[in-house]
Amino acid sequence: MDDARGRLHSDPFAWRHTKAGELVISRGGRVVMTLGGPRALRLVSALAACADDHSEQLLLAKATGHYKH
Repeated sequence: MDDARGRLHSDPFAWRHTKAGELVISRGGRVVMTLGGPRALRLVSALAACADDHSEQLLLAKATGHYKH
């Protein structure tokens, strides 16, 4: 998967891991998705293992379903 139009660079996703164990993913200042439980833990682990920002952005896009837009 690649970002052919450069949208992940011009309008990147942001994420934060809350004390409650939720993963809050936002883009453009708006919350796109909130994940909890095992799915949030798997994604946080994958994000921590990312080598660069681009691969992190691709993971977040895939997790939110915004990789086709």
